[in-house]
Amino acid sequence: MGSNLSAALAVLALVSALAAAVWGVARLRARRGIATATQRATYDVLHTAGLAADPLRTGLSPTSAAKAIRHLRALVGAPGLALIDDEAVLALDGRGTHHSAQLIAASQKALAAGRSNVLGPGDLACDRVDCPVRGAVVAPMSGPDGTAPGALVAIADDQPAPGLVQATLETARWAGAQLALAELDSSREMLARAEVRALRAQISPHFVYNALSAIASFVRTDPERARELILEFAEFTRYSFRAHGDFTTLAEELLSIDRYLTIERARFGDRLQVRLQIAPEVLPVGLPFLCLQPLVENAVRHGLSRKPGVGMVSIEARDAGAECHITVEDDGVGMDPAVLVAGIAEAADSHDSGHVGLSNVDERLRSVFGDQFGLVVETGIGAGTKVSMRVPKFHPAVRTSP
Repeated sequence: MGSNLSAALAVLALVSALAAAVWGVARLRARRGIATATQRATYDVLHTAGLAADPLRTGLSPTSAAKAIRHLRALVGAPGLALIDDEAVLALDGRGTHHSAQLIAASQKALAAGRSNVLGPGDLACDRVDCPVRGAVVAPMSGPDGTAPGALVAIADDQPAPGLVQATLETARWAGAQLALAELDSSREMLARAEVRALRAQISPHFVYNALSAIASFVRTDPERARELILEFAEFTRYSFRAHGDFTTLAEELLSIDRYLTIERARFGDRLQVRLQIAPEVLPVGLPFLCLQPLVENAVRHGLSRKPGVGMVSIEARDAGAECHITVEDDGVGMDPAVLVAGIAEAADSHDSGHVGLSNVDERLRSVFGDQFGLVVETGIGAGTKVSMRVPKFHPAVRTSP
């Protein structure tokens, strides 16, 4: 009896285990079946396009073409695919290497005419008996403005079918859009550099005049102080006119500001008070070059120079999780916010250094970090001025020099 019961229990346990396994397999299959074939195909296309987009967004070159060509071929679905500029084959994946000269000539013709072309066996004559190439689709990679830096060439083992032609044309159009975005990014970087150079030119003459005047006032009365100010002035100008890097660290920017304020205190004496509240952990944060110093100069020039008696400039940098929050505040005369807005627009035309500096810094912050990272200005008549900015602690576009 006992042995029969044990055998029955063993059989029951085996059946339960098999039932659980079958239920688990069925559940797993059901889970896998959530994605339809259409959804899976959509995912595969988008994923492959993303892999091709990254190198294309750096511009068209042999390096970017070599990284993108395999993914572009997967999108087109051709036995071979080539990326060709107006002079050479930048990259080729699959069949067709021995037809390079013919493909280059066909691409040059398509680029000159500004339209695609379909090649047949007669256009791709070959001495090789075993040559599998029988046709090709040549499609210029035109951007939104109609210009094409190169062509996408799909190689076929038969007369190109309509599906291959359409896939090549659409992929070439998409690739052209990515290259146009790369050119736009490059233009933005060049504009940002030009804005930094313009900002240097606008700020420096005003400051240089005041600094030299302050130093001159100590030459006879306090030669040692004049010497120290000259050294501070030299270090400040060396930093402001440095030739390398579009970005700096908060620590470097604050050091330059300290030199600036040392010279300004020589002018204003005890009338200029400075308060710093800097969290040590945000000192390595990267930010656009000369984006903080213009705010301090504006506080001194527009806020405190017109205020009778003692004035205070406060600079604060706080750790705010993934961001660094920076404020420059003065207790000076302030201004009507409407007048400030109008003054920025007028200064942009007249190249007045003060308000152009604010606009320049705001535009560069938004260009690098996004529109949500622009300047916030709070002011009022007799209420002083407070300028705030948020800077991400880490951003892929920011590369500070060692």
